[in-house]
Amino acid sequence: MYFSTTSVRLISAEQTYGLRFKILRPHQSIEACYYDGDHDENNFHLGVFFEEKLVSIGSFLKERHPNIEGQTQYRLRGMATLEDFRNRRAGTAIIHKGEEILLSKNVDTWWCNARVIAAEYYLKLGMTQVGDVYEIKPIGMHKLMYKKLK
Repeated sequence: MYFSTTSVRLISAEQTYGLRFKILRPHQSIEACYYDGDHDENNFHLGVFFEEKLVSIGSFLKERHPNIEGQTQYRLRGMATLEDFRNRRAGTAIIHKGEEILLSKNVDTWWCNARVIAAEYYLKLGMTQVGDVYEIKPIGMHKLMYKKLK
């Protein structure tokens, strides 16, 4: 079974915290899963559900990066999918739905700090890498990546 944008729903910031903690920050406190801007009215969170179980998440936060060109930028943060649901396009459904919403907001560019192990996935989605690999402590090695929407 593969997921599509029809499987994606808007969710609250609070609904993202469990997966952020379990998948992205299991060795930190739950407070490390609360992002600045989570509750800003410009920002939004998406989730994919399977039989009413939240299996994948992504948050889009209005934030500019100084090394990326683009008039209106959003940042993808906290992208995570439960292991049993990976390789079923849940994350891709979130990205595509996110891009639909960003285009409706006249956003021209979105970017993320991609974990090195996920960089190939983001390249397949049409993103471009900027600069060298860098470390975000205590999370690990990352690549700055972006995508132009228009």
